Amino acid sequence: MATIFTRIVNGEIPSYKVAENDKFYAFLDIRPLKVGHTLVIPKAEVDYFFDLDDETIGEMMVFAKQIAGKIKHVTGSRKVAIAVIGLEVPHAHIHLIPLDDESDANFQNERLQLSDEQFRKIAASIAG
Repeated sequence: MATIFTRIVNGEIPSYKVAENDKFYAFLDIRPLKVGHTLVIPKAEVDYFFDLDDETIGEMMVFAKQIAGKIKHVTGSRKVAIAVIGLEVPHAHIHLIPLDDESDANFQNERLQLSDEQFRKIAASIAG
């Protein structure tokens, strides 16, 4: 059975898309730590990030770097944190989190509650 992320890539589940190319897909985390918190995934369904081949990891990081620059610009954050955890969904992914303080990337923090309209505006701003 396909992961929730594969179903998002296939258009079976809606998402707030930020960027896409032939190999990768980026969309807003619906339980964000900060406004602009984005997930970057390979379209190929691979469970563990470090099981991706070296070329794919390199390309994924370059793709994520481009998005991180847009997130930083749109949110006005000092930096953008990158986190690879991978326990919550069995599909390799990177978290890009706007960062003004180290505590902003603490996954124990309360998650933001945003409206559909807020998500749409944020996604459009980053994608723009």
